[in-house]
Amino acid sequence: MTIYQKYKNHYRDNLHLAIPVVISQVGHTLVQTSDSIIVGHFAGTVSLAAVSLANSIFVIVLVIGIGISYGSTPLIAQLNGKKDFEECGKLLSNSLFLNVLTGIILFALIALASTLLLDHLDQTAEVVRQARPFLTLLGLSIIPMLIFNTFKQFAEGLGFTKQAMLISIWGNLLNIIIGIIFVKGLFGIAPMGIKGVGYSTLIDRCVMAIVMGVYVFRSERFKKYLKSFILTRINWSRSLQILKIGAPVALQYTFEISAFSGAAILIGTIGYHEQAAHQVAINLASITYMMSSGLSAAAAIKSGNYFGAKDHHNLRQSAISSYHIVLIFMFVTACLFTIGNNLLPWMYTSDGIVIGIAAQLLIIAALFQLFDGTQVVGLGILRGMGDVNIPTIITFLAYWVVGLPLGYLLGIPLHLGVKGIWYGLTLGLMTSAILLFFRFQFISKKHRDKTVIIVAQD
Repeated sequence: MTIYQKYKNHYRDNLHLAIPVVISQVGHTLVQTSDSIIVGHFAGTVSLAAVSLANSIFVIVLVIGIGISYGSTPLIAQLNGKKDFEECGKLLSNSLFLNVLTGIILFALIALASTLLLDHLDQTAEVVRQARPFLTLLGLSIIPMLIFNTFKQFAEGLGFTKQAMLISIWGNLLNIIIGIIFVKGLFGIAPMGIKGVGYSTLIDRCVMAIVMGVYVFRSERFKKYLKSFILTRINWSRSLQILKIGAPVALQYTFEISAFSGAAILIGTIGYHEQAAHQVAINLASITYMMSSGLSAAAAIKSGNYFGAKDHHNLRQSAISSYHIVLIFMFVTACLFTIGNNLLPWMYTSDGIVIGIAAQLLIIAALFQLFDGTQVVGLGILRGMGDVNIPTIITFLAYWVVGLPLGYLLGIPLHLGVKGIWYGLTLGLMTSAILLFFRFQFISKKHRDKTVIIVAQD
C-alpha cells in the first residue's frame, strides 16, 4: 500500500494517457489477427501458413515505418512542455513528408521481396504461391498506414489520444467485414481467398489515414500548432532531427521483430503445421505486445514532457509507475495464456495438429510476457529522454547475438523443434529487459543528480 500511495498520481495520469494509446496501438495487430482468423477458418491451414510467411516479412517493414514515425512524438512532447507551439507545426510538416517518402521506399522493398526472396526461403511451394500477392497488397498498405501514423503521433505527442483510438476501432471493424466478404465471396463477389484480406487491409488503412488527417486539420484544439504547418517547406535539419530519434527506434523494433520473423522462417523449414501454429501463438503474443507498446508510447510522452521541463524527479516517478503497470498487465495476460492455451488457438483454426502445437507455444509465451512488456516500456521511457543509440545496441545484442542464435541451436541442431526456437527468443527478451532497465536507472539518476547539483549551486 505504501508503494501505491507513493505512485498513485502517476498511475492515474499514465493510465489516463495510455489506455486510448493502447487501444489504437492494438489496431495495428488486430489487422493481422483478423486476417489470420478469417483465413484460418475460411481458407484452410496452408493459407494460414501463407499468412504467417507473408507477415513474417511484412512485419519487419511495418516496424521500420512505425519506428521512424515515432521519431516525432518525443520531440513534440518536449516542445509542448516548453510551450513552443510554432515548432510543433513545423515538425508535423517534416514528419508527414518523411513518412510518405519512407512508405514509398518500404513498398518498393516489399515488392522486391515478393518477387525475388520468397522462392529462396525453403518453404512449401503452395504456401509461397499464396503468400506472394498477399504480401504485395500488405506492402502497398504501408503508405496510408504511415500517413495515419503521422497525424496519430502528432496528436498523441500533444496528449490527445482518444480520436486515434476510435478511428482504430472502427477501422478494424471495417477490415473484418470487408475481409469476410472478399475471402468468402459474398454479395455476388467471387471468392478471393487470401488476397481478400490483403485488399480489405489496404482499404481499411486508406480510410483511417483520411479520417485521421481530417480530424487533425479541422479540430480547434490543434489550430495554434498548425499555424506554422506548410507542407512544401521542408527543412532538412528538422527531418534529420526526427530521423535521429526515429531511425534508432526503427532499428530497435527491427532487431526484435526480425528475430521473430527469422524464427518463423526457421520454423517453416520444419513443416507447415508448425508454421501455422507459430502464426497462431505469435499473433496472440503480438496483441499483448502491442498493448505494452501503447503503454510504452504513453511512457515516452510523459518522460518527454518531464524531460523538456527538466523535472527529473517526476520523470523517474512516472517511469517507475509505468514499469509497475506493465508488469501487472503482463502477469494477467500470462495467466490467460496459461489457462486458455488449449482454447485460444480455436479462434484461428480447427486443425487439431496446429492447435496442439500452438497450445505448447502459448505456455512459453506466458513466460516471456513479463520480459516483453518491461523491455518495450524501457525503450519508450528512454526514447522520451532522447536516449536511443545505446538501447539500439542493446536490442541488437539481445535478439541477434543471444535470442535467435540460441533459438536455432536449441531448435534445429539439438532437435527441440519449434519449442527450442521459442526458448531462445525468450532468453533474448529477458536479456533486453534487464539491460534496458539498468540503462534507465543509470541515465535518469545522472540527470536527476546533475539537476540537484545545479540547484544547490544556485
